[in-house]
Amino acid sequence: MPKAKSTKSVKTPAKSPAHATPAKAWQARIGDAADPLAEKFVESISFDYRLAEHDIRGSLAHADMLCTKGMISVSDLAAIRKGLNSILDDIRSGTFEFDLKQEDIHMAVEAALIQRVGDPGRKLHTARSRNDQVALDIRLWCVAAIDRVAQLLTELQRAYVALARQDGGVVMPAYTHLQRAQPILFGHELLAYVEMFQRDRDRLADCRARTNISPLGSGAVGGSTLPIDRLQVARQLGMQDITANSLDSISDRDFVVEFAFALSMIAMHLSRWAEQWILYSSTEFDFIRIADQYTTGSSMMPQKRNPDMLELIRGRTGGVYGQLVALLTMLKGQPLAYNRDMQEDKRWLFAGFDSVELSLQIAAPIVKSAVIKPESIARRLDEGFLDATVLAEYLVRKSVPFRTAHQIVGSMVAYCEREGLTRLADIPREVMQSMSPKIDTDVRDVLGAGNVVAAYQSAGAGGIKQLSAQLKRWSKTLK
Repeated sequence: MPKAKSTKSVKTPAKSPAHATPAKAWQARIGDAADPLAEKFVESISFDYRLAEHDIRGSLAHADMLCTKGMISVSDLAAIRKGLNSILDDIRSGTFEFDLKQEDIHMAVEAALIQRVGDPGRKLHTARSRNDQVALDIRLWCVAAIDRVAQLLTELQRAYVALARQDGGVVMPAYTHLQRAQPILFGHELLAYVEMFQRDRDRLADCRARTNISPLGSGAVGGSTLPIDRLQVARQLGMQDITANSLDSISDRDFVVEFAFALSMIAMHLSRWAEQWILYSSTEFDFIRIADQYTTGSSMMPQKRNPDMLELIRGRTGGVYGQLVALLTMLKGQPLAYNRDMQEDKRWLFAGFDSVELSLQIAAPIVKSAVIKPESIARRLDEGFLDATVLAEYLVRKSVPFRTAHQIVGSMVAYCEREGLTRLADIPREVMQSMSPKIDTDVRDVLGAGNVVAAYQSAGAGGIKQLSAQLKRWSKTLK
C-alpha cells in the first residue's frame, strides 16, 4: 500500500501556466465562468493535488474494468494506461504543471490525459462522476495514511519498550492528583504509553476496515445504466468490498471523521506524554534528561535548556482537535448527497494528518535519546509515604478490616508529620504497636519503595514480576 504523501512530495500547484487551459467539464451547460475571484474561491487543487497518485490508481482500475466490459477497446486501454503513467511520472518528478482553472486534481489529470492521448482519454469518465471519483480517492488516501500512522505508532511503542528494558527497573513515585501515591518501576510508566498507543492502533485498524470499501460506480448520485463491474475495480484496488447504496456512497464522510478522531486521540496521548516529560525534565523533578538536539536555549537566560519539542507536540494538539470539529461542523447540516462543502474535508484532514505524522516522527527519537536519572529519583524517593498503602494491606493480612487499617496508617502518617519524620519505617515499633497490636517485627519487610515493588501481586501492577511479563508480551507483539 503506498504511503500517504506529504505536501513536499509533489510540486505545489502554480497559479496558472502560460499554455491554454482545456474547457471545464461542465462548461457546456454553464457557459463562460472566467471570473478570477470565483475561480480562486472554488478551486481545491492547491491542496487536493495530494490525491494525485490515488486518483490515477483508481482511474487505471476503472479503465481496466471498462475494457473488460467492452465499453472501451484494448487500444483505448493501452493509450489510457500510457497517458496516466506518464502523468504519474511527471507528478512524481515535480514537473507536472497544475492549473487552478481546472479546479481539482481529478480534472487536472483528465485534462492532461486528453491532451496527451486524445479521444481515449475522453472515454475514461464513462460511468463515473467526480462525486464517486473523489469519494474513492479520499478513501484510498486515508487507507495509506492510516497505514503510515500505524507504522509510526509501532516505532514509537518499540522505543518505549527498549527504554523500559534498559532502565525500567528504576523505582519511582507514581502520582494521583499530581501528589505522590505509590512506588512503581519506571518501566511500568513507560509501558502505560505503549498501552495507549496500542489502543490508537486498534482504532486505526477498525477505521481502516470501514474505509477500505469502494464507492466507485455510484456515479453522481443514482448509479449508472451501463453494465459496469464495481467488484472488479474494488478487488484490483485491494479494497474489501463495495458500498451498498449509491446515495450514501457519495455523501458518506464518516470514515474521514473517524480518522480525524483517531488522529485527535493520538495527539491527546502524545500531549499527555509530552506534559509528563516536561515536568520530569524540570529541576523540580529531575527524573529524566532529554537529548540536547530536542531542546532549545533562551535568548536571554544562558542557563536555560527548554523542552521545546515536547511543548510543540503538546501545543499542536489543539489544532488537531480543531480540524476534527471543523469536519463535524461541515457535515452536520448537509442534505443528501454531494455538496460542495465536502471539498473542504481534505483541507482539514490533511492538516490533522500532517501535524500528527510530524509529532510521531519526532517522538520516537526523543524517547530513544532519553536518559533516566536513578540517583536523582532515589534522593527523594522516601518522601510522600509511598508505602502507606502496602502497610494498610499488611494489616489486612493480619485480619484487620481494610477501612480500619486505612485509619491506622493515616494516624501513623499524621504522627510522622508532627514528629518531622519522612518515612513510616522511622516510627518506633512501640509507637506502631500502640496504634495497632497486630504490628510485629516483620513490618520492616514490607516498608520502603523497593520492598513494595517486589511485593506487588495483582496482574498489571507496577512491580518487578509484572514488568518482566509485560516486556515479554510487548516484545512479542511488536516483533
